[in-house]
Amino acid sequence: MTSEPLLAALAWFSRPAAAAEQPGEDATDEAEAEIIQLLKQAKLSIMKDEPEAAELILHDALRLAYESDNRKAITYTYDLVTALTSLAVEEGMANLAFIRGQLENAEQLFKATMSYLLGGGMKQEDNAIIEISLKLANIYAAQNKFLHSPSCSGTHCEDQTVQEFALAGYEFCISTLEGKIEREKELAEDIMSEEAANTYLLLGMCLDSCARYLLFSKQLSQAQRMYEKALQICQEIQGERHPQTIVLMSDLATTLDAQGHFDDAHVYMQRASDLAREINHPELHMVLSNLAAILIHKERYTQAKEIYQEALAQAELKRDEVSVQHIREELAELSRKSRLLT
Repeated sequence: MTSEPLLAALAWFSRPAAAAEQPGEDATDEAEAEIIQLLKQAKLSIMKDEPEAAELILHDALRLAYESDNRKAITYTYDLVTALTSLAVEEGMANLAFIRGQLENAEQLFKATMSYLLGGGMKQEDNAIIEISLKLANIYAAQNKFLHSPSCSGTHCEDQTVQEFALAGYEFCISTLEGKIEREKELAEDIMSEEAANTYLLLGMCLDSCARYLLFSKQLSQAQRMYEKALQICQEIQGERHPQTIVLMSDLATTLDAQGHFDDAHVYMQRASDLAREINHPELHMVLSNLAAILIHKERYTQAKEIYQEALAQAELKRDEVSVQHIREELAELSRKSRLLT
């Protein structure tokens, strides 16, 4: 995910330049070449898992991009190129900061990117704006999760404020995309265009992110509705066997299970586990572990033990030590419960 803005920038710069020469073209070519080189270096650092080095390089690229944008010589053919360069650099820096857990830094960088785009005439319903808004909502959601105290004190309740920001962000993304999709339906042909499909998938991503936060916040029925919509979108666009479709099935089942709807949860989780086995899903062990938990709630302990053992073998194969420890603890608890019942 982190390299996407860099790839987009490099793809743009690889297009042929305008044939007509304009004043300051040589200086622009030199600045542009330097920025491209910095972006390539940053991309390489990201691929090598060297985020600190990549961030320093991106700061240099951002400085050069803004310097280029202020020169009178580039107000002709290269103003759009330099604007996209600045955007790509800022977007890349923000992604790095987000991944490294520097939430406040990422928030400011994403806001700067959004301001830059809107100032350039981009509409609020553009997918690029929605993507940044979604990242901001995720940042607020993460900040809410990291707060230690769930209660308010004095006249200011920080966690409540952050929660409101997160939910407002998700609501903006979802409502804006739903309105955009409805308007596009009136003009669309029978076959969905690639752009329309991407917009539809972006709505699915927003619904998924919001559902996960609602689940964390114990707003289970709301989370269920979001997961149902996200799953429908993913199935329609990417198919039932797509890895993300399977994850959404599992998450929906978990949400149903948390509400005590064990039979419905089992139907979804069983289907998710069957599909996960068929495609050798990278998170097969987690899906199986979730299935075993639901089977325990249905008091099908023997079958739950078998599924947990299968999940343990898969987790060990994936070298997922956290999951291995969790599954072993669940098996031990299941054995203890079985002894009490006999």
